[in-house]
Amino acid sequence: MNVSCRPARDCAADLATLVGLYDDAARWMIEHGIDQWKPGERDEDHFRRWIQEGEVWLGEAEGAAVGAWELWWEDVPAWGEQPPVAGYVHRLMTGRGAPAGTGRALLDAAERRIASMGRSWARLDCLTTNPRLRAYYEAAGYSVVGEQPAKQGAGGGTYGVTLLEKRLERRLDKRLPLAT
Repeated sequence: MNVSCRPARDCAADLATLVGLYDDAARWMIEHGIDQWKPGERDEDHFRRWIQEGEVWLGEAEGAAVGAWELWWEDVPAWGEQPPVAGYVHRLMTGRGAPAGTGRALLDAAERRIASMGRSWARLDCLTTNPRLRAYYEAAGYSVVGEQPAKQGAGGGTYGVTLLEKRLERRLDKRLPLAT
């Protein structure tokens, strides 16, 4: 599979694509009994904020969007204050028609981006009530390092998350081109 990844832009087309990917992934979760994301929960303003304050990446294959992820350089609500040794992957999502393996390819691209910035760890979290996603990340080489039982959500509510991390090596391979 030939997937290239580029930073999302603060433009109508990219913002609509990101919202569409999120809502499609949320609907898929609901259809499969996974209580995590809800359609409409993340709008263009959400993605615009992270494009401006962090990084949002779009994965594309054959000219079409196949997925995306957010990359944060700190995640105090889940991980507390930490030295700058990690990148934090959020909202990894694949398009419903994306080929098998797209999610892993996007996760690999996120890890390469983190390593390219001189950071040694890729970190992420998932709801403690989502064992399927936890198993997915463990199969990708992540290890559980703790739980945050009361992560503060954007709406003011709290929820429990499992904290996972993976040690990275600086990789110079070009398997998934990152356009910067």
